[in-house]
Amino acid sequence: MHAASLGPLVEEHLALARSAEAGRSSHTTYGGQEHRLRQTLIALAAGRSLGEHEAPGEATLQVLRGSVRLHAGTETWEGLEGDLLIVPVVRHDLEAVTDAAVLLTVVTGTRDAH
Repeated sequence: MHAASLGPLVEEHLALARSAEAGRSSHTTYGGQEHRLRQTLIALAAGRSLGEHEAPGEATLQVLRGSVRLHAGTETWEGLEGDLLIVPVVRHDLEAVTDAAVLLTVVTGTRDAH
């Protein structure tokens, strides 16, 4: 079994995001080519965003630290520490209101049955 402590990972990637030119840092904590489920920690410095992008499929965002805004078209959802946001399956962007860290969980597709 693999376990990861998210607290230290949040601190590490928030520090990296604050010093990065793009204002963000990320780390996949679980998943990859051999898994249907992928979880990625994303840290954003206050005022930075991921920019508009296509939906990755079925996904959720758990706010681990700070506050964020998820925008899709004319709709906006606020997320505070402890909130779980359902990512809409349309183009969207994520904005950090304060320094923030989220855990993005995505179902990437189906795995071949053996």
